Amino acid sequence: MLRHFQSFFALESASGILLLTAALVALVWANSPLAPAYFELWETHLVVGVGDLVLDQSLHHWINDGLMAVFFFVVGLEIKREMLVGELASPRKAALTVAAALGGMAVPALVYALLNARGVGAAGWGIPMATDIAFTLGVLALLGSRIPLSLKVFVTAIAIVDDLGAVLVIAFFYTAELSWGALELAAVTLILLALLNRGGVLRPLPYALLGVVLWLAFLASGIHATVAGILLALTIPAQRAIDDTEFLRRTELLVAEFAEAAEPGLAVPTPDQRDALHSLEVAVRDVEAPLPRIEHALHPWVAFFIMPVFALANAGVSLGGDLGAVFGSPIALGVILGLFLGKQVGILTASWIAVRTGLAELPSGVRFRQLWGVGILCGIGFTMSLFIATLAFSDHRLLDAAKIGILTASLLSGITGALVLARAGAPTEG
Repeated sequence: MLRHFQSFFALESASGILLLTAALVALVWANSPLAPAYFELWETHLVVGVGDLVLDQSLHHWINDGLMAVFFFVVGLEIKREMLVGELASPRKAALTVAAALGGMAVPALVYALLNARGVGAAGWGIPMATDIAFTLGVLALLGSRIPLSLKVFVTAIAIVDDLGAVLVIAFFYTAELSWGALELAAVTLILLALLNRGGVLRPLPYALLGVVLWLAFLASGIHATVAGILLALTIPAQRAIDDTEFLRRTELLVAEFAEAAEPGLAVPTPDQRDALHSLEVAVRDVEAPLPRIEHALHPWVAFFIMPVFALANAGVSLGGDLGAVFGSPIALGVILGLFLGKQVGILTASWIAVRTGLAELPSGVRFRQLWGVGILCGIGFTMSLFIATLAFSDHRLLDAAKIGILTASLLSGITGALVLARAGAPTEG
């Protein structure tokens, strides 16, 4: 588990750098002489399908409804893994994480709502609730040994619970008119996926085919299509076809068969050796559950392609006009104060209550000063906040104000959180 997290942390840290680069490119492009090309690019329509069964969507919609469904699928796999073997596997281990995440979602939403409850920006209350895991872990990586591994694990778990909360908010509050026929199809598809899981089907192809049907059903239902990714992930099996003992027995026999079938002087394996190698590949596949295998395969695509493309398509905002008026708007102020102040207040307060009441304990070697720094750092809400903003506002002026608020708050949170954690020193693991 520790090795898995360390590789995950390294992947997310590198992804954060690429994500920042994509965001900067989008900002520069949207404010350059080539700005019209930037905005026109994402409105280019792409048609997929045959005959009468076609989907005609803009490139922007394909990214936000299609590619981001894969992003949410991987998020769902991470949530399920954490609930099975990670920081959310037991009530005691999960208590501090859940308390911190709930506080970090509720207070920012409340701060935003207080400033926008009766205005045109009322729908954006969900924007400051989320934490961007890639950027947050990227900042932690820059701090190196000052940050104990237990704190990095804790931050990751908070971001994962945040993502789950954001998905629930999207599903229940950011929906259009519902199509009950499409929802019935989605329900039937989910039942079939659950039956595949209960029936011990471990091949990914049936889940992939039904997953496409589930995505299409949600796309037509009025509930955002990305929710299909989370639900599909929860049906992916976490059990293995063979255990460690059987795997070792098989591999020992197959390696012996491979050695016995060798013919000196041949430049290629013999037919018997090829059979042994094929059987060995099957054993390697069967000893790993589909859930971690699929997560491992898709995570690099999400980290190094989907998230940067999403940032490139959504972070571009024109900074022309009256910036003073934009920063003074309730929407931008609500997002900035919600992410930068609300996050740290919510996370620190909820964590303090959970620890003081005995419901939870601090991670090994971590002090409340580090927890405060983490609370500030979790105000980096980039990816999920931008995503919710696109659902909350169709008016580009309101959306631009929200984007400027997100970018400003994320920058403030990243710099301030890093300074607080750097001055807090390196606590001792133990």
